[in-house]
Amino acid sequence: MNDTGRKIILPRYADSPGQAIDSLLTLQEMDFPDVSELGSTDVVVAVKSTSVAYVDLIMMTGQYQHMADPPYTPGLEYSGEVVWAGSDVDNLKPGDRVMSDFMAVGPRSKGDYQHYGGWASYAVAPKHGLHPVPQQYDFDEACSLLVNYETPYFALVKRADLQPGESVLITGASGAAGMAAVQIAKLLGASVIVTGRSDAKLATVKAYGADHVINTSSIEGQDGVPRFRETVKACTGGNGVDVVYDSVGGEVGQEALRSLAFGGRYVIVGWASNVPDSGGRAAFAPDRLPTNIMQMKCLQVMGSPMAIYSQRYPELRAAQLQQVLAWAEEGKLRPYVSHRFPLADFREAVRAKFDGDVTGSCILNP
Repeated sequence: MNDTGRKIILPRYADSPGQAIDSLLTLQEMDFPDVSELGSTDVVVAVKSTSVAYVDLIMMTGQYQHMADPPYTPGLEYSGEVVWAGSDVDNLKPGDRVMSDFMAVGPRSKGDYQHYGGWASYAVAPKHGLHPVPQQYDFDEACSLLVNYETPYFALVKRADLQPGESVLITGASGAAGMAAVQIAKLLGASVIVTGRSDAKLATVKAYGADHVINTSSIEGQDGVPRFRETVKACTGGNGVDVVYDSVGGEVGQEALRSLAFGGRYVIVGWASNVPDSGGRAAFAPDRLPTNIMQMKCLQVMGSPMAIYSQRYPELRAAQLQQVLAWAEEGKLRPYVSHRFPLADFREAVRAKFDGDVTGSCILNP
């Protein structure tokens, strides 16, 4: 095969996400992978859809805990059609619809397949690094599944032990993983309160299953995040929530902590409000949580590093992955996609994600 495609390359780490978007990322031609150089268990995928994830953005500046080696093609997850399979591939054939496993292929993985990110016409993966696309899913939904849903599954099930009838507060809920957290929390039988900074986005999240929404934008004439703990208590009969799922940190995280009931659980998923514009790990501003509140309210505060955990204990990830795939196949999980772009418009796509214009997932279609 000699079909020519295209791929996006990050040649080196950027000093800021803006620099990566505006001047470092480049669109290049790529040849169809030379199958004579591939292994007997390798598969070539013609990429149809690939997600533009927040992790993709912070990886470009070396701010993520896992650092891919430039030059590489970004794109944690992709979906597409098998166009070639090695002689020992017994589970896939040309024409099959597949989606990638971010732990086995792409920039979040380790080893030989790290540089095969999804922002490209073609990708190479080992047979164990691909899963069938759920029957009811299109390609855009399929490339928005695993990272986004395994993250809240790990946080809510394995860390927080969220139970039917409990209440959960989800911060930053209009992002892809935030909307996934809403769906999983509802499947677990919880009452869901969410925060965000856009009434329009919050309306979408409410239509997606949230029971209550809270806008955390600054009130005119007042500094900082509004005091929303009283609103949370009003939604929970004066008690506060049982669990906080926090991906924002900063002032929103501190107010969420104060919204917990006595003995509540605070699960740290991320700290988006503290990611700086400049690159490098040293640029992070650490969160500072009030230990006196933790003590007086008898709170449990826990980290939830899903990807790190999955890498350290792949055998324990199996049940998590199986449950997410089963729910997807049953139609109980459905990723929400608000933005789609052709590969040539990658700068516009990445800028939309970086500027917060996206609700749910942002997709590139090679």
